Amino acid sequence: MKSKAWKSFTKVVLAASVLVVSLAGPAQAVIKWKFQSMWVPSITLWRGDKYFADLMNILAAGELQIKYYPGGTLVKTSNEIFDAVVKGSLQMATDWPSYWEGKNTAFSLITSTPMWLNPGDYMLWFWQAGGLELAQELYAKYGLVWYPHSVTGPESGQRSNKPIRTANDYKGVKMRQCGRVQAQILRDLGGAAIFMPGAEIYLALSRGTIDAGEFSVPECDWSMGFQEVTKYWVLPGWHQPGPVSGVMINKKAFDKLPDRIKFMFKEAAMATMMWSWTYFEYSAGEYTRKFKEAGTKYTILDKATLDKIQDLAYKYMIQDAEKNPDYAKIAFSQAKYFKDIDEWRTIQSPFTWGRTPQKIDEIYSKLEAIAKKHGVYDAVIKLERSVRKRMEKQQFWKPGTKYVENPITPK
Repeated sequence: MKSKAWKSFTKVVLAASVLVVSLAGPAQAVIKWKFQSMWVPSITLWRGDKYFADLMNILAAGELQIKYYPGGTLVKTSNEIFDAVVKGSLQMATDWPSYWEGKNTAFSLITSTPMWLNPGDYMLWFWQAGGLELAQELYAKYGLVWYPHSVTGPESGQRSNKPIRTANDYKGVKMRQCGRVQAQILRDLGGAAIFMPGAEIYLALSRGTIDAGEFSVPECDWSMGFQEVTKYWVLPGWHQPGPVSGVMINKKAFDKLPDRIKFMFKEAAMATMMWSWTYFEYSAGEYTRKFKEAGTKYTILDKATLDKIQDLAYKYMIQDAEKNPDYAKIAFSQAKYFKDIDEWRTIQSPFTWGRTPQKIDEIYSKLEAIAKKHGVYDAVIKLERSVRKRMEKQQFWKPGTKYVENPITPK
C-alpha cells in the first residue's frame, strides 16, 4: 500500500512539474554572437576589446554569449570589418572610427583629429555633452549601433631615423601616417605620407622603405618592435591626442536583444573606457623608460612648429565642416564643449587637466556660423540641453521598460 501511495504521489508531482514548465514556456536559448577585434595579437590595443567581451559575458551570463576572436581570425583585413558588421556576418567588432573617413569625413572627429580632444575631453564629451548621441546618429546611417569602449593616452608621436625638432626637419621624410588630415598636414610640412597597415610598419622601417612611422601608445609601439628599427621619438603626439576605439554592433541584431542586455552595453562601454585609459596611461611611463633604455632619443617639436600645425588643423577642419553637414554638426558640438569648460580649466590651473586649444573663440565662431548654414545648430543645442537634463535627473532605467539610453529621459 505504501508503495502504491508513493507511486501516486510521484505521478502527481511529475504532472504538476510538467504543467508548470508548459505554462512558463520553453527555456530561453542563449544568444550567441561573434565579436572580432580589429587588432592582431602583436598590437596590444586588443586589451580593451578583450576586457569588454569578458565583462559583457559576466554581466549577460545565461542570456548572451560573446565569442571573442583576435584580429584577422574571421575577417582578414581591418578595412573589411565595417562591412562585415553591416552585413551581419559578424554581430559586432571593434573599430577605429578614423578608418571610415572614406565613407564620411565626420568619422575622423570621433577619434583622431589633430590638435583637438584629448582622452579626458572625449570621455566628458561622449558621456556628458551629447557626443555619444551624435556618434550613434552617424553610425545609424550605416545600420550600426556604436559605443566608445576604449581610449588610450595621447599617441606616442612619430618614430624616426632622423631627429625632427622643427617644421623644416619634416621635409623629404617618408612617413607612415594614418589619417587623411594628418597626411595633409605632413605634406604641408614637406614630408611624404605613406599609408600601410600596422603589421607592415616594422618591415618597411627595417628595409628603409620609409624613414619614419607612427602607430599608437608606448606599450603598443614597443610590442611592434619599433625600438629595434628607429632611433628617434618625435614628440608630442599632435596627430592623435585622444585615440578612441569603439564597438560596432549590427543594428538588426542589437534590436532583437532584451532591453536589459541593451542597458548593459552602454554600462560596460563606460567601464571599459575607464579601464583602458588608466591601463594604457599608466603603462606609458614604464614603456617610455624601456624605449630610453633601448637607446631611443626623443626630440620635442618647437612651439613655432606646433603653432603651425594647429593652424593647418583648423584650416582643414573648417574646409570639412563647409563640405559636410555631419562633420559640421559634430565639430561644432566639440568646439562648444571646449568653450563651456575653458573658464573652469583656466581658473583651476595648474591643478586642472588637459588643454583648451588655442584660438578656440575664433574656431568656435566659424563653426557656429557653418552649423547654422547647414541647419544643424539648433539640433546640437537642443541635444546638449536634453542630455544635461537627463544627467542631472539621474532617473535610472528600470527593468520592464523599453531601453533607449541611460539615464533615460524623464517623462
